[in-house]
Amino acid sequence: MTRNLTRRTMIAAAGFTALTFIGLSSAAAQEKKTIALVQINQQALFFNQMNEGAQKAADAAGVKLVIFNANNETTAQNSAIETYVQEKVSGLAVVAIDVNGIMPAVKQAADAGIPVVAIDAILPDGPQKAQIGVDNAAAGADMGKYFLDYVKANMGGKAKLGVVGALNSFIQNIRQEGFEKTLKGVDGIEMAGVVDGQNIQDNALAAAENLITANPDLTAIYATGEPALMGAIAAVQSQGKQDKIKVFGWDLTAEAIAGIDAGFVVAVVQQDPAAMGGAAVDALVKASAGEAVTKTISVPITIVTKENVEPYRAVFK
Repeated sequence: MTRNLTRRTMIAAAGFTALTFIGLSSAAAQEKKTIALVQINQQALFFNQMNEGAQKAADAAGVKLVIFNANNETTAQNSAIETYVQEKVSGLAVVAIDVNGIMPAVKQAADAGIPVVAIDAILPDGPQKAQIGVDNAAAGADMGKYFLDYVKANMGGKAKLGVVGALNSFIQNIRQEGFEKTLKGVDGIEMAGVVDGQNIQDNALAAAENLITANPDLTAIYATGEPALMGAIAAVQSQGKQDKIKVFGWDLTAEAIAGIDAGFVVAVVQQDPAAMGGAAVDALVKASAGEAVTKTISVPITIVTKENVEPYRAVFK
């Protein structure tokens, strides 16, 4: 009887030990999971906030996050994805510069069994598991409607408008198109043209200054992204046009809030980049575990004006 009890005890202990090692092995495998985020640049606050949100989600999930800075180079993004495929990461999040050019690399990752999600820039139909971001066309149209209402109420229904864009950014071109469509055929709105800031603040500043110099009667600027908005704000200030030009754009910064306080920045489309980064990591953790992921993950926007800017001050000090 004693020998039988001893034998049963040993079997139970062995079973417990096996379960313990399985548990440890699973935990170790989870710790070894790596999520890669392929970014556009590290200059814009928008992308840095996205990185912070992704890192917070990665820490909560117990996975490793690596971030690649493409420094606005399309080929660098493609090369980074190819490298991450060779390293067999558990998932890839991509903020694409060239949404079409990135697709062969996305397919390569998917063929290797690595789930991919797209953030912000909308990829063509493909093997990616999810699209995360805002409806940029609709948000651009919303800003266009806000602009028209403002011009009617505060500028006598007339404005000469210039656009500071980023023609190398697919997503910012969508924002520009959505905005301009709402203005098409509206009496009193004169277009001064579009200048290309190339998604780089210094370039946007130079482009905006050229726009203002070429159009001394300019009364409004629409900027399609953070570098474009920062450049437009700096140009208006450097030209001493704060009382002549009203600025509308995308992505808050401390400088944009100061411009709202000064009265020459009227409205800014504010996204939630931290939420986008967090949603991307969460989706990839699920996908890498074989769980279903929602195909389109929408993050809402807010049009920030002097009436609702107060809660954002603590974020953009």
